[in-house]
Amino acid sequence: MSGPLAGIRVVELAGIGPAPFACMMLADHGAEVIRIERPGAKKGGPGGDPTKDILLRSRKVIAVDLKSADGIRVVRDLVASADGFVEGFRPGVAERLGLGPDVLLGATPRLVYGRMTGWGQNGPYAQAAGHDINYIALAGALHAFGRAGEKPTPPINMVGDFGGGGMMLAFGMVSALLHARTTGQGQVIDCAMTDGAALLMSMIWSFHGQGLWRDARGVNLLDTGAHFYDTYACADGEYVAIGAIERQFYAVLRDKAGLAADPAFDRQMDPRSWPALKEKMAAMFATKTRDEWCTILEHGDACFAPVLSMRDAPKHPHNVARGTFVEAGGVVQPAPAPRYSRTPTTTPRMAGENSDMEDVLAGIGYATDSIAALNAGGIVA
Repeated sequence: MSGPLAGIRVVELAGIGPAPFACMMLADHGAEVIRIERPGAKKGGPGGDPTKDILLRSRKVIAVDLKSADGIRVVRDLVASADGFVEGFRPGVAERLGLGPDVLLGATPRLVYGRMTGWGQNGPYAQAAGHDINYIALAGALHAFGRAGEKPTPPINMVGDFGGGGMMLAFGMVSALLHARTTGQGQVIDCAMTDGAALLMSMIWSFHGQGLWRDARGVNLLDTGAHFYDTYACADGEYVAIGAIERQFYAVLRDKAGLAADPAFDRQMDPRSWPALKEKMAAMFATKTRDEWCTILEHGDACFAPVLSMRDAPKHPHNVARGTFVEAGGVVQPAPAPRYSRTPTTTPRMAGENSDMEDVLAGIGYATDSIAALNAGGIVA
C-alpha cells in the first residue's frame, strides 16, 4: 500500500456502517488494516458479498472465534503488533469479550483504541439500540432537514453514520496516532454519532446564535427557503442545483438565465420575497431541458450544477477528468480522497472470498504448525 499512513497497522473488529467506513478511510490512505470476522459470519454487510462491498476494500481479513479463549489470545496478539484497534460494539461488549481498553492498552500502552457507537459510551441512551435517523434526531440535526411545512427528511445515512460517525472516527484515529507517535502514549477514542452529527451543525448553530437562522425547516438561506439555493425541475424531468448566494454570483445567474431585467429579483436577501421568486424560477427552469441549462449555465460563476444520478455521475466530464470514480473488482466506486502531492494513494482492492489467515498470523510470528492447529480447531478460518 502507499499513502501517508503507510507503516500504520490497525486491527478492526467486523461491524457494519460507520466503523468499516472509518477503516476504509485508513486503508485508502495507506494503513494496513486487518479485519477480524467471526467464522461462518455473513460477510460483506447487508448485501453479503464482500467482493462488492466498497466499505471492505483494501483490507486483510481473518476469521477468529471470539467465543474461545484461544481466539481471544489470537486477537490480543494481533493487537499487540498494531498501532490502532477499532470496535463498534455497544458499551461493555468488548470488555466482556476480554478485549476492552484496560486489557489491550495495559499490554500495549501506545495503542490507539477507537470505539464507534451511536449514543456514546455513557449517558441515558448508551445501551439502547438505534440507527442514523435516531442519532441525528437527538443531535438536533434531523429537525433542520426538509422543506417548509413538511416533516423532517433524513438525508439517507450521510450525517450520522458517515459524516458524524465514520469520518469523525477516522479523524480521531489519525489525531491520536500522531499523538502516540510523538509521546508513546495511546488512548481511547469515544466516537459517538450523536456528538459528530451535532458538530457537523456548527455553522448552523453559529447562524442561529447570531439571529440569522430560524429554528424551522425550509425558511432559511441553505435549507431550500431561498430561491437562489434550491433544486429545480427542467422540461425533461431532470433537475438542476442552484447555489448563487454571493451578490456577484447571483448577478451572473440573473444575467445568463435572463432574469437581469426583472426588478423583483433585486430583493435577493429579503426572505419575504423568496416564495414568489422561487415560483418564477421554477417556471423559468421548466422551459428548458437539463442539458439546455447546462449549455447556458455550466463553466461559469452562476453556482450551477446538474443533479446527477449514481448512474450518470461517474460519466460527467469533470468527474472523469479528476478520476473521482474508479472501477475495482468490476465495481464502480468513489476513489480515495483527498489527493496528496507526495504520498499518492492507489486504486482500491476489493475484498476477496479467501481469508488472509496464514499471511496475517505468520506476519506476527505464528509458526506454520501453530496456524494449522488453530485452523483445524476452528479457532481461525
